[in-house]
Parts: sequence; C-alpha cells; structure tokens
Amino acid sequence: MSTGYDDLQASYGRCLRSRGFIERFYEILLARDPAIPPLFERTDFQKQHMALRRGISLAICWAAGDGMAKRPMEEMVRVHARTGRAPVSPVFHQHWLESLMLAVSERDEQLTPQLERRWREAMGVVVEVFVAAY
Repeated sequence: MSTGYDDLQASYGRCLRSRGFIERFYEILLARDPAIPPLFERTDFQKQHMALRRGISLAICWAAGDGMAKRPMEEMVRVHARTGRAPVSPVFHQHWLESLMLAVSERDEQLTPQLERRWREAMGVVVEVFVAAY
C-alpha cells in the first residue's frame, strides 16, 4: 500500500478552491440520516467548518504516516470518543465518509476512479480508528 497522499492533498485543494466545499459536505451529511441533525443542534458552524477544513487535511497527513499529524489526530479521536465532548457513534462514521466522497466527487473536476479509491483508502483508515476508539 502506498503511504504518500500528495494526490489527495491536491484533490482536497481543488475542492476547497471550488468555494462552498465544506458547506456542501455538511448539507450532504445532515440529509443522510434524520438522527444526524440533532447531533449538531448546538454547533457553531463557523467554527465547525474551520475545524473540519483543518481536520481533513490532518487526516490525509496522518493516513500517509506523517508523525506531525499524530497528536492533533489523537485529540480529534478523543473528542469524538464515547466519553469525549462530542461523541460520535460508530454508525455515523460511514455517513461521514460517504458524504465526504460525494462532496469531493462534486467539487474535484479531476477526480478519477483511481483517485476516489485512494481517498477511500486513506479516509477508511481514519474512520477505522475513530470507530475502534469509541
């Protein structure tokens, strides 16, 4: 398995340049399951958008084996664990991944089936860690 994900960072950059990528991700996510919107009832979406913007980039780095991403990723996992300040049940992580992939497919005009597989490979590793930590 390749551990370099520069192609994902480039794809993510294209998504962000398309404007409204993070907002679109949340539109998709919140529509996926009626149990999801209540999880965000007290969310400051301006802060949440910034956190996710940084979090996706960190997740890509972490999946690639970048040691600099280890501590911030561990903190994100703690936040979303069962006893964290924003617990997320494992049943919702697949929704997160599918919402991300749909948003990427809408915003990255250079997305290929191979690049999509690489996104799923990297983010699948991340989702597994969140699920296991719950």
